[in-house]
Parts: sequence; structure tokens; C-alpha cells
Amino acid sequence: MSDTPRGNQVKEDKGAERKDRFLTDSGIEVERFYVPEDFDYSEKLGQPGEYPYTRGVYPTMYRGKPWTMRQYAGFGSADESNKRYRYLLDQGITGLSVAFDLPTQMGFDSDHPMTEGEVGRVGVAIDSLEDMERLFEGINLEMVTTSMTINATASILLSMYIAVAKKQGADLRKISGTIQNDILKEYIARGTHIYPPGPSLRLVTDIFAFCAENLPRWNTISISGYHIREAGATAVQELAFTFANAIEYVRAASASGLDFDTFGAQLSFFFNASNNFFEEVAKFRAARRIWAKIAKEKLGAKNADAMKLRFHVQTGGSTLTAQQIDNNVVRTTIQALAAVLGGCQSLHTNSKDEALALPTEESVRLALRTQQIIAFESGVADTVDPLGGSYFVEKLTDELESEVWKYLDKIESMGGAVKAIEAGYFQSEIGKSAYEYQRAIEKKEKIVVGVNEFIMDEDARPKIFEVDPRVREEQVKRLQLLKERRDGEKVRQIISRFRNAARGKTNLMPLILEAVESYATLGEISDTLREVWGTYD
Repeated sequence: MSDTPRGNQVKEDKGAERKDRFLTDSGIEVERFYVPEDFDYSEKLGQPGEYPYTRGVYPTMYRGKPWTMRQYAGFGSADESNKRYRYLLDQGITGLSVAFDLPTQMGFDSDHPMTEGEVGRVGVAIDSLEDMERLFEGINLEMVTTSMTINATASILLSMYIAVAKKQGADLRKISGTIQNDILKEYIARGTHIYPPGPSLRLVTDIFAFCAENLPRWNTISISGYHIREAGATAVQELAFTFANAIEYVRAASASGLDFDTFGAQLSFFFNASNNFFEEVAKFRAARRIWAKIAKEKLGAKNADAMKLRFHVQTGGSTLTAQQIDNNVVRTTIQALAAVLGGCQSLHTNSKDEALALPTEESVRLALRTQQIIAFESGVADTVDPLGGSYFVEKLTDELESEVWKYLDKIESMGGAVKAIEAGYFQSEIGKSAYEYQRAIEKKEKIVVGVNEFIMDEDARPKIFEVDPRVREEQVKRLQLLKERRDGEKVRQIISRFRNAARGKTNLMPLILEAVESYATLGEISDTLREVWGTYD
């Protein structure tokens, strides 16, 4: 780094620096100090709640009410998960967040041979409406906001949720929550896709149209950068690839005849909060500005609500270490604070033991208390955009935005996100970043406390949560009993009509809802679409 004076500042003797260059995790160089001339005011920052929303999408932000405090949870059977949800509600969470097991995510019933060893392991097992009824037993769906992390089978799980709400006598126009429904990132980062991209996008846009008419308060998609970041992407790549996917969704929906000004107001986003504190704060601020410009200038939005980036944040799961797990409490606190200072609308804080297993009740409670202490004791929620005007934060916000636009222009030149995914571009870029990050750790260019430095012997393995190994056996028994009790002929007739509709172009959501209300299983509905559309490898 140079000692040349910057702005009107007098040159100072900075002494010996401990390394030649200081970089954020995205490779943006961090200067020794910053002055007003370092960041560009030509783009008016605006007031909170005003375009381009750099400082927040609402005028009062957390002075009106705190962000929604969610704790992502789900394991074993619906009954076990229901107990955890009731416990979390008693502890003060303000929104549920449902984790589904891999068979549910992949469209397999619990009795399928492929599910051996996976039922109820990384989330709750849901085979039918009966399971969903048990999952939300005693929980008023009009009074709680629910987020469901589900993608390839999102249409089925949302239909089950709607069916439960109807059985409760709820007004569907008052039901609020979010369904992830972001299939494109599955081809990039997670791999829980089932069908080819074209038919998968049809399901996404069918949900857009159905909810616009029937569930106006429901966020129809949570376009996820979280999993892209967890796969090894930088903060810049997280934003760029997420927004490229968002553009693809909007264009697909618009091509099917939907109005962006209408369904755009129901879009939401999902980002990661990692350890590089100031880069993360700047990332969230840049994200709002970028999406506002995309919505207005590229996608033609006139409705301000379609320009507002509303997003959920989860602290970085891949940053948690199995070594010295108490250190994860500190990591999560830093990440959660970055999300709050960046202006998130809802937040999940990871538990300290998640690098080892599903979290215990005690560690989940501590993770929730972390949010509550930030909200009610730290004072950071008392004013909007507390770091706004920081020379460093504003400069970093500008630089992140600039780098994201470079990626977006490149992806656009390739023909958009689907073309870039099919060409392996996203995957290749993420792979390079993941490799460079790991190499930096191995060379000790990047220190991870307790992993490659400050290591200590740990005598005892911490107490971890264990899922009941009988969960699959019990789930299969319930599934068999359900099939014996239900009207099998009615299910066959509905599935037949559903198969024919899948070959056409009509919105599939009404038929999926009818199927789940007749207690057709998730696997039966998914297999019907596999038969018609095939699978994607």
C-alpha cells in the first residue's frame, strides 16, 4: 500500500504494516483509512424508505418494530418438530422457519428405497397433509408468519400449508409467510432439483399467479444467495448470481402473462451473513440499491413495492467450526449484528453446535437470545442505518455494487442465468472462489481461530442432539395406515387429471391443492411430474 496522502489529509507515519495488502473476502482492497472523497455521492443515497433504498426499505425500520426473529427448525417426525416450534414460540421467536428432510425436498415418500438413512435427519419428514396437520397442531396460522425452505416440491408443501389453514378456518388473505421456491440455485449450489429447468420454472410462476390471487400477503419466492455463498461464493458472487436468477424468474413470469408490478411486490430474498463484518454490512446496503435499479431500469417496474428488496438473513453455517464450538457464539453474534446493521427484515441465528449435529434446545435458545440482546440491549435498532455515512462503509458499498454489475453484464451477454447455469459458468466461478478460500486457510493467509491457529486439545465431545433412529419405521407405518383409510379411487382420479394438466399449460396449483386435500402423498404427486417431465441430471 502507498503512503501517498489521500484527500486533504496530512501524510502520517503509519509504521510497519503486518502484511502488504488488506483484502475483504471478495478481494476488494481495504485502504488504511478513508475520507469523504473516497465514495461517490453522485448517486443520491436518499432517505430510508425512498428509492434507491440504500438506507432501508422502510422509513422507520426497527423503530417501528424489530425484524422477525426466526429459528430454522425441523427434525424427525411432525410431532417432534411441533414440540420444538411450541418451545421456540414460548421463548419469544416471532416467526417459524421449517426445515424439511432430504426425501421431502427430493419428492420421495418415506417408504421409498432411496430414503434409507435420511428420513427426518436434516429436517422434518412430510409425506402427506396428515403430517402437515400434525406439524402445526395447536399453532394458529393466522397469527404466525411461517417460512418454508423448500424448492422442487414447494408447490406441494405450500398446498399442504394452505389446506391446514383452511381446516383451521383461517382467512387465506391474512396468511403470511415465505416459501423459498428458488429452483435455479439448486442447479448451481444445492442439488435438490428434480425436473429440468423449463418445467421447474413453470411451477415457480404457477405459484406466483396462484398466490397473487389467493394469498396476497405471502412471499412467493425467497431468491437465495445463502446457499450460493455456502457453496464457496464470495459476497460479490452471492449478490450477482442471486440477482441474475431473480431476473430470470421475473422474465419467465412476465412471459407467462403476469404483471411484474403485481407479483414483484411478493418477491423476497435470502442472504448469508459471514464473518467479514463491514463487507457484509455494505453487501446488504448495495443489494437494496442494485435490486431497485434492476427492477426500475431493466424490468420496468412502476410500483415502488416491486423495487424494494426485502430479505431474510441466516448466519453463515459454513463458518461454524467443530473445534472449540463456543467460538461459534461469537461468530454468530458478529454476523447477526452485520445483518441488523445492514437492514434485514428477518433473521435466523445458527446454534453453536451445528457443525456437529442438529442443535439442542439449549443452544437454540442461546442463538435466539443473541438476536434478542442485539434488538433490546445494544441500541443499534434505535436509529435507521447507523453506519450510513461511514467513509469506509459507503466506499465499500460502491465497490461491491460495481463488481456485481460486472458479473451481471457478463451473465446477460451469455443469454441470462439459465444459459449460464447450463454452461457451468456459475458453478465454475464458485468452485474457483471456494478453492482459493481453502488454500488461504491451509497456507495460514487466513486465520480461522481454533482450526489453523490458536488450537487446543479438547477432552470431551460436547453433548449433541440425536434424532430417534426409529423415525423412518414409524413414518412408514403412518403412511401405510393413511393409504388404507383414504379414498383411493378419488386420489387416482385426481392424479389422472393432474397428469393431463401437467402435459398442458394450465396453472397446476389448484389441482395440487385438490390432490393434497384428498391425501395424495408428496411422492405420488412428484412421481406424476417425473413421469411427464422427466428428471434433470
